[in-house]
Amino acid sequence: MLTDIEIAQSTTMKPIAQVAEDLGIQEDELELYGRYTAKVSDGAFSRLAGKPDGKLVLVTAINPTPAGEGKTTTTAGLGQAMAKIGKNAVIALREPSLGPVFGVKGGAAGGGYAQVVPMENINLHFTGDMHAITSANNLCCAMLDNHLQQGNHLGIDPRRVLMKRCMDMNDRALRNIVVGMGGKINGVPREDGFIITVASEVMAILCLASDMSDLKRRLGNILVAYTYGGQPVYARDLKVEGAMAALLREAINPNLVQTLEGTPAIMHGGPFANIAHGCNSVRATRLALKLADYCITEAGFGSDLGAEKFLDIKCRMAGLKPSCIVVVATVRALKYNGGVPKAELATENVEALEKGVVNLRAHVENMHKFGVPVVVAINRFGTDTDAELAVIDRCCKELGVSYALSEVFEKGGEGGKELAQTVCDVIERCEGRQAHFAPIYPDEAPVEEKIRTIAKEIYGAGNVLFTKQAEKSLRDIRALGGDAMPVCIAKTQYSLSDDPSLLGRPTGFTVTIRDLKLSSGAGFVVAYAGDIMTMPGLPKAPAAEKIDVDDNGVIHGLF
Repeated sequence: MLTDIEIAQSTTMKPIAQVAEDLGIQEDELELYGRYTAKVSDGAFSRLAGKPDGKLVLVTAINPTPAGEGKTTTTAGLGQAMAKIGKNAVIALREPSLGPVFGVKGGAAGGGYAQVVPMENINLHFTGDMHAITSANNLCCAMLDNHLQQGNHLGIDPRRVLMKRCMDMNDRALRNIVVGMGGKINGVPREDGFIITVASEVMAILCLASDMSDLKRRLGNILVAYTYGGQPVYARDLKVEGAMAALLREAINPNLVQTLEGTPAIMHGGPFANIAHGCNSVRATRLALKLADYCITEAGFGSDLGAEKFLDIKCRMAGLKPSCIVVVATVRALKYNGGVPKAELATENVEALEKGVVNLRAHVENMHKFGVPVVVAINRFGTDTDAELAVIDRCCKELGVSYALSEVFEKGGEGGKELAQTVCDVIERCEGRQAHFAPIYPDEAPVEEKIRTIAKEIYGAGNVLFTKQAEKSLRDIRALGGDAMPVCIAKTQYSLSDDPSLLGRPTGFTVTIRDLKLSSGAGFVVAYAGDIMTMPGLPKAPAAEKIDVDDNGVIHGLF
């Protein structure tokens, strides 16, 4: 059996210029990054502005497990399958972060015969967007520390610096550091730390900005520190937003690639859904909607994280209205939620599946609360039995949702035709229902109420506890007008709760908000739940140990 990278390397790709031409992108709107990758310039947005939008399909999933769910694989396969049934579709995905690539989770280009290529480039440096975001973030940090060194006329309190440096790698040793050591010439000593690039506010800003002017405005609005007198200091006060925007001049343009079957894919931005808002860029989604009848996009991790933020943050800010939500699940993952160890998931266990299917029920019911029709996609494994699939069938009928078995991993687009047709049928049957889409909470609700609504309505919590530090941060955020902003809750992806050990569908638990942060440039408030970290660490056996490149420059062991 071929590995993902072997499948990708054996594929004959179309020149990206041909993919663009077939899509209706003009030659002067394309910036080539080699033969198989390109950026789409601002000219395309202007030319296509008056064209009607296609249908927006969001792919999300149940809570992730070690068994794997295949959300990105389903997204790529669904796009390929749309072409198989004669539909014009474009995929809109996030870019992978090097942290998971070299850590434990892997990349974000799909798998099997439902991948986006060239997967090695995509999963490694791609077009340099991550590096540009890292540089822009760290330039702001360097300017702040230089301001402290050069007299500090703004009166910045070094104990109240909010912005941290970042890097696109898992490195727990850098979570908490001290900078400015070594005497006066090396700066003002203060506590600092690193977060992973995809969790940075600069990443969120790039993904939510509509154009360069909006990008620069948002960068200037980043709250970087407080003064000794308790006044806020923004990036614009350091006069750094222009230089940051200059570093992001190319990165703001979406990247065009393709699937194994030549379906166009736009990949842009890469925030994690457990510690950020977890969606690809607004610009990429808008472009895909103009270029095709269907835009197939995804949100990170389970629907409690990525989809909730897609619907409550991205759609709210960008005025997007999804026509359908696809919830991805596997029999194996649901049995894991029912208490079956990973090593025993290939064995039939209807009783465990009956227990674990409550997780699927929760995600489907939650998505219905946004007023959007739902389709369940079951990634089929050879070990799934008729008795187990009957449990899924009964569950979906009780929920009143259509479902389809998907075999895109093994068969590519051909294995997703049933899913693609089901999605199209549901959209056509529910035509006009997208007008009923609404976020789960109103703009005017206070931050605390927004958090409680998400915790109770989406997670199933009985209560929300705010620590003393969180209460203090709430007061500061309220004083700066943060009550008007949506909320981005950072929590574990492994459970509907903030405790990763609570599988299935826990109820009545308490969500603990330990702190909050105003991301004034991005336009939302981040609430940190439980023990979630913004700088992940590497596992005991990192994936990097298996990655190599031979004398001919061919990469091996990537996946």
